[in-house]
Amino acid sequence: MRLFSVKKLFSETGLSWLWLTILFVVIDQITKQWVANTFDYRETLAVLPFFNLTYVHNPGAAFSFLADQGGWQRWFFTAIASIASIIFIVWMAKTPKQQRLLCIAFALILSGAVGNLIDRAMFGYVIDFLDFYWGDKHFAAFNIADSAIFVGAALMIFESFTNKETTTEESTEVSK
Repeated sequence: MRLFSVKKLFSETGLSWLWLTILFVVIDQITKQWVANTFDYRETLAVLPFFNLTYVHNPGAAFSFLADQGGWQRWFFTAIASIASIIFIVWMAKTPKQQRLLCIAFALILSGAVGNLIDRAMFGYVIDFLDFYWGDKHFAAFNIADSAIFVGAALMIFESFTNKETTTEESTEVSK
């Protein structure tokens, strides 16, 4: 029995999309550092009638969930992001590269998890700055990593409805 080679692992599986993960982690970190070095904390720059750049810290999770806790959430969310990152790397390694949409989805979600993990580990909070609003109602501020997670999750859902190959295989197995 021949062991799966590292070259094949990166050329024939979803791991061939790790470049996309790295690209979005770099973009995420550059934009966060640009905001942190350019703006004062809570400073806002109006960009469009419905969009601001606003520098904020989020010690919690999505929509500032658990942000007001005593600090334990930093390590809790760091652990969750670390575990999720490992799971997505394993999924990418088990997914054939021909399943492009799913591989891209995994790569984007992984990039978001890693981007926010870096912030949490280094600062104890995530840097957010994309602030959309309608009238005087502001949505929760977010960042490039959050956007990558959202787009990746949307692609996974879309792929689950459009993947004819899986549906055909499942219906063939059921009829046997």
